[in-house]
Amino acid sequence: MADFTVVVADPENGETRQLDAEGQDANRFIGRDIGDEVEGSAVGLDGYTLELTGGSDTAGRPMRADVRGPNLTTLLSDGGTGYEPSRPGERRRVTVRGREVSEDTRQINAKIVERGDESVADLLDESDDE
Repeated sequence: MADFTVVVADPENGETRQLDAEGQDANRFIGRDIGDEVEGSAVGLDGYTLELTGGSDTAGRPMRADVRGPNLTTLLSDGGTGYEPSRPGERRRVTVRGREVSEDTRQINAKIVERGDESVADLLDESDDE
């Protein structure tokens, strides 16, 4: 079974939270692509909808939205996810993972696109004492 760390960003206030998805909840992410929407109940955010925005695999290689499937791919990149050139025109061969979430994925990045009735802090039982 796959276990994921789901990093959920809240665009309204700019906060992010790391939540774990294990077992059946993690299976809701398998086979989804970057840009797909998932119910937030998979990570304890009942009533919320999350959009997948990226992620990385067990070795830290990033997922790219322009690469199909879940497999590793080596491509010649002039910038974007996985490589930032240091001078104009510079290109480099980089290894990236495709846009589909698989068992090799370790971290999934997501953002909130639809809100539920309760606040995120209330759903996750966070107190102000921390």
